[in-house]
Amino acid sequence: MSLITTTQRLTDFCARQQTADFVSVDTEFMRERTFWPKLCLVQIGGQDESVAIDPLAEGIDLTPMFDLLNNPKVLKVFHAARQDVEIFYNLTGSVPAPMFDTQVAAMVCGFGEAASYETLAASLAKAKVDKTNRFTDWAQRPLSSSQLTYALGDVIYLRDVYLRLKEMLAKNNRAEWVQEEMATLTNPATYASNPRDAWHRLKLRGDKPRLCALAQELSAWRDTEAQRVNVPRGRILRDEALLEIAYHPPRTTQDLAHIRGLNGGFAEGRQGAEILKAVARALELPADQCPTAEKRRHVPNGIGPVVDLLKVLLKQVSEEHGVAQKLIATTDDLEDLASTDSEDTPTLRGWRREIFGTLALALKKGELVLGLKGKKVVITRVKEKQTSAA
Repeated sequence: MSLITTTQRLTDFCARQQTADFVSVDTEFMRERTFWPKLCLVQIGGQDESVAIDPLAEGIDLTPMFDLLNNPKVLKVFHAARQDVEIFYNLTGSVPAPMFDTQVAAMVCGFGEAASYETLAASLAKAKVDKTNRFTDWAQRPLSSSQLTYALGDVIYLRDVYLRLKEMLAKNNRAEWVQEEMATLTNPATYASNPRDAWHRLKLRGDKPRLCALAQELSAWRDTEAQRVNVPRGRILRDEALLEIAYHPPRTTQDLAHIRGLNGGFAEGRQGAEILKAVARALELPADQCPTAEKRRHVPNGIGPVVDLLKVLLKQVSEEHGVAQKLIATTDDLEDLASTDSEDTPTLRGWRREIFGTLALALKKGELVLGLKGKKVVITRVKEKQTSAA
C-alpha cells in the first residue's frame, strides 16, 4: 500500500531514499481556516517507489522525512516549490536543500511564463494528469483511492519531468541559470514571517510616519494574535477595520466601538483593550522612531519611450533564447535601467546580464538600434551598421 501511516514504515522508506540522487516532493494542505497551512499529505517519489505520507496519522513521527528533506546529498525536486517549502520551514525552521524547481527550469527552457505541472507532464512525460481532486478536502479521513492516485501522480510524473528538463539544461548550458534561481528558494529569509513587517501588505492612503507607526503596531498585534490562535488574520480584524483605526486612532473603548466594522462587544473585550494599547504605543512613539513607508517608485518624465524600447528588446531576447520574459526582467527592472545609471539590479547580474543586460545598456547608450526586417525585429550594433555602410 502506498499510504504510510506509521513511523516504522516511514523510517524504512526514508532509509531507502537516503542514497538516492534525487526525490520528487509535493504536498497537499489546507489553509482556508488557519493562519499556518495545515499539512495533510506529503508525497515523495523515489527512483523505484512513490509513497504518500499521512502527517495526520495518530502517533506518526515525521522526523525521518524531515531528515531526508534536509539531506544535503539528495536533491529535492518540486514544482512551484514556494508554498510547499514554506510549510516545511514553518514546521522545522529549515529549508529542504539542495532543491530543483521544475517550474523555474521550464521558464528557461522555452515553456513560457508559468508552465503548469499538467503541461509539463503531458509534454515531457507523455502523461495525462487527472486534476479532478484538486479542490478536495485533504483533511478528511479516510482518503479515497482516487485522492491517493491523484496525489501520487504529482510526484510520479515529476521524476520524468525533472530528468527531461535536466537533459535540456545540459544541452543548452543553462543548468547554472537554474542554480542561481534556487538561491532565493533555499534562503530561509524567503519564508520568515515577522509580524513587525506585516503592515507593508496594507494599502495605506498616505505615508505620514505617525500613520505608518499606527499601521505597524496594529498589524503586528493582529499577526501575532492570528498566529497564536492559528486563524486567518482577517478573522481577528479585517483590513478595512484596521485601516479605519489607523486613520482615526481611538483613545477610549467608546471611540473604538464607533469604528466601522466593529461592535461594542469587541471593543469592550480583551482584543479591544489590546488594540487600544497598540494605538497608544504608536501615538507615544518618538517621531524620529516612526517607520517610513517604502518610497513610491519615481519614474522620471520622458523615459516612457525608453522603457517601451527596452520592452521590445526584452521580448525579442525572450523569444530568441526561449526564456520567459518575467524571469529575465520585470517592468520595475526596465524602469530602473531606463532612469538610472546604477547597475545594482538583478537584470545586470549573472545570466540575465549575459543575454539581456548588456544589450539593454548598449541600447540605452545608443550603441545599438532596433529595426524591422520584414515582420521580424532585428538588433543592430551602430558601429557595425556604420562599418557596413562605409
